[in-house]
Amino acid sequence: MDINLLIDQLITYAINEKLLAPRDRAWAVNQLLSLLHLDEYIPSGFKGKTPKFPCEILNNICNWAAKNGLISPDTVTMRDLFDTKLMGVFAGLPSAVTDEFFKLHKKSPKSATDKFYHDARALDYIRTNRVAKNQVWKTRTPYGTLDITINMSKPEKSPQDIAAALQAKPSAYPLCLLCKENEGYAGRINHPARQNLRLIALDVLKDGNPWYLQYSPYVYYNEHCIFLSAQHEPMKISQTTFARLLNFVEFLPHYFIGSNADLPIVGGSILTHDHFQGGRYTFAMEKAPVDRTFKMKKFPRVKAGIVKWPMSVIRLNGTKKDLIEASGYILKKWRAYNDEKASILAHTNTTPHNTITPIARRRGKAFEIDLVLRNNRTSPEYPFGIFHPHQEVHHIKRENIGLIEVMGLAVLPARLGKELAGLAPLLIKRDLMSIKKDDTLNKHAEWAEELLKRYTFTPQNTQTILRSEVGKVFAKGLEYAGVFKRTPEGQDAFDRFIKKL
Repeated sequence: MDINLLIDQLITYAINEKLLAPRDRAWAVNQLLSLLHLDEYIPSGFKGKTPKFPCEILNNICNWAAKNGLISPDTVTMRDLFDTKLMGVFAGLPSAVTDEFFKLHKKSPKSATDKFYHDARALDYIRTNRVAKNQVWKTRTPYGTLDITINMSKPEKSPQDIAAALQAKPSAYPLCLLCKENEGYAGRINHPARQNLRLIALDVLKDGNPWYLQYSPYVYYNEHCIFLSAQHEPMKISQTTFARLLNFVEFLPHYFIGSNADLPIVGGSILTHDHFQGGRYTFAMEKAPVDRTFKMKKFPRVKAGIVKWPMSVIRLNGTKKDLIEASGYILKKWRAYNDEKASILAHTNTTPHNTITPIARRRGKAFEIDLVLRNNRTSPEYPFGIFHPHQEVHHIKRENIGLIEVMGLAVLPARLGKELAGLAPLLIKRDLMSIKKDDTLNKHAEWAEELLKRYTFTPQNTQTILRSEVGKVFAKGLEYAGVFKRTPEGQDAFDRFIKKL
């Protein structure tokens, strides 16, 4: 394909998406020529429509670049490094992006995030075409309608990429994927390019130590954002955490925000860099009603209750100041709480086990925070965690129950998509023996046998049934992750802790 036409298509796309002013067209052309190792350019006269997102244009430019030796080897990783460099041409200076964000925020918080999110997608920082590959559905459960996602968006590494990464020189810059130094970074074989990443500094505590707002490149829900510490420091839940969360939703009241727990097993996948996740989405947990209310003597103005949810959730509603203090008080009590009858021990020698996954949001003028009680103890019977999805559900979900899962969105591994597709025809044939003999599918054999007792599978209903049952298994995993079980005995144990408050 004519490279001049591709350049014109990309420039026109950037102008249409307001990433580039028409006045800057010649400058942008020259930037692209430099990146493409070209000395001259002949305008193609392109005046056609451009796509909503640039991935098709970028793919064609990468094809041209690979053919002309600018991408070698021609792998997904090398293409990502190259096309991100191209889109970096259209990313505004961080200071200009920040100034625009705060200018729009004065008009309305929503207009500020609308523009910031639009640009993250338009710049292909959010890999919209890959996110669209995720398998997404909803499942009704006794706890509400849960969201299920099979993560198909992150590309698999090629053998060449893996080999190159092993030979790559170790680097401590940036220290991790969440460090602020990623903004504008060119990337390398073992670290993604980030020329199209922009951050907004928010000093929510007004203490001169800003945190930074960005979006996730592989969004799991609408406006999935990350709020990260300026310092590369481990996750830590404290009263200051609650202050940051509640100040954040005061600044952006149309967003929720939450934090993973700060201990292994019950925490998220990145515990080495303190960060939160938020966005503009209503999860099932937010919709869940309060089972029963209780009073806190120290905080009479705070409305408190236990949420009807598979995990153990305390919901507080009130003023920001009251919630910061009440949440800090509950955290302190929970950190030290023991209940051997419920298998809850605060410490093993000096190793802590109790922590909290908090989620904050606005309820009109009031503030609301959910405190999900967590414990990361293991035992010989449950080496992955006593309060972790147990072995019987590992064929669907074995990974940590992090913040997103806590709220009711399952992020399931890509292998499950292929496995469900393989199970479907065998379930229709009622061929359990083939499932048991298959090295990939045999992990699902016991589950499949149980399903065959309850359903008659047909080509028309198999996918619907499987998706519904996957959701139920996920809900079961959440129940295992609850420190106080949804049984009379478990709720009595929950009440024993509540009385300590």
